[in-house]
Amino acid sequence: MLKLNKLGGLLAGAILCIGAAAHAAYPEKPIHLIVPFPPGGGTDATARLIAGEIGPMFGQTIVIENRAGAGGSIGAQAVADAAPDGYTLFFTTTGALVINPHLYKNLRYDPIKDFKPIAPVGSSANVLVVHPGVKADTVEELISLAKQQPGKLTYGSSGIGSSSHLAGVLLESLTGTKLTHVPYKGSAPAVTDLVGGRIDMMIDNIPSHVEFAKAGKVRPLGVSGLTTSPLFPGVPTIAQAGVPGYDITIWYGILAPAGTPDEVVKKVGDAIRQVVATPEMKEKLEKIGSDPMVQTPEEFAAFIGKENKKWADIVEKSGAAKE
Repeated sequence: MLKLNKLGGLLAGAILCIGAAAHAAYPEKPIHLIVPFPPGGGTDATARLIAGEIGPMFGQTIVIENRAGAGGSIGAQAVADAAPDGYTLFFTTTGALVINPHLYKNLRYDPIKDFKPIAPVGSSANVLVVHPGVKADTVEELISLAKQQPGKLTYGSSGIGSSSHLAGVLLESLTGTKLTHVPYKGSAPAVTDLVGGRIDMMIDNIPSHVEFAKAGKVRPLGVSGLTTSPLFPGVPTIAQAGVPGYDITIWYGILAPAGTPDEVVKKVGDAIRQVVATPEMKEKLEKIGSDPMVQTPEEFAAFIGKENKKWADIVEKSGAAKE
C-alpha cells in the first residue's frame, strides 16, 4: 500500500510538472490580435507597433486581424466569442469597450464580464481638424459658423459609437450647435474624405492628422484633452478655446476573453509592460500622439471600471440615445 501511495504521489507530481510545462510553453503558435478598425488608422498603427516588439519576445508571430465595423463592436464580439486560450487577444479602444455598451441596446458583450484585462498601452487626446475650405480658424469661429448654418457642417467619425462620434456629440451638446454626423468603418476612410473635402471636420485621433496638418490639407483647431499636444504646437485645447468642460481622452489596451488562464495573462502583461516602459517605446508612442500607460492586470481592471462609469455619465449628459 505504501508503495502504491508513493507511486501515486510520483504520478501526480509528474502530471503537475507536465501541466506547468504546458503553461510555460505558451505561446506555441501565432497569436491573433484583433484590431476593431481598418488598417491605416491610429489604432491599427499603435497595435502594429506593440505587436512588432512583443512577437520576437515570445518567438512567435502576432497576426493582426482587422475586424472593422459598428464602432469597434464587431471586433470586440469576435474576441468575446473566442476560445479563452490566449491565442486570440483584443487590442481595445475606449469606444469599443466602455462607450458602445452605453450607446447600443443590442450589444451581446459585456465590457466587464466578457473580457480579462491584460495591460494598457497608452492614452491620447483627439484633435479637432477642419478642411481648409471651412471658413473657421478657431474653435469659436467654427461654433459661430455652425450656429449660423444648423446641420450644414458635416463631421466624420470612425463609426457610430466610436470616441470620434461621441466627441462630436459632446461638442454639439456643450455648444448648442447642430452638426451632421457621417460615420465610416474606421478612421482612415474618414480622413481620406476629409482631405478630399467631402466632409468638413473630424475630432479624431492625433496620429492620423499630423502629416496632413503639416501639408496644409487639414487645419487643427483644438485638442480634445485637458492638455495641449507637442505634435500640434500652438493649438489650444478645445476647453481653452471656448468650450469649458470639454474633455475627450482615449486609450488603448490589450484584453483576453474571460476565462483565459491567469498564467497566460501574466506572461502577456509582463511583456507589454516591459515594452511600454522602455525609453525607446515611450518615444515611439509620443511621436504618434500617445502617452505610455503601465499598469498591472488588476490596476487595468480597476481603471476600466472607472472609465465605464465615466463614459456612461458622458453619454447620458450628451443626450446620445441607445440605438
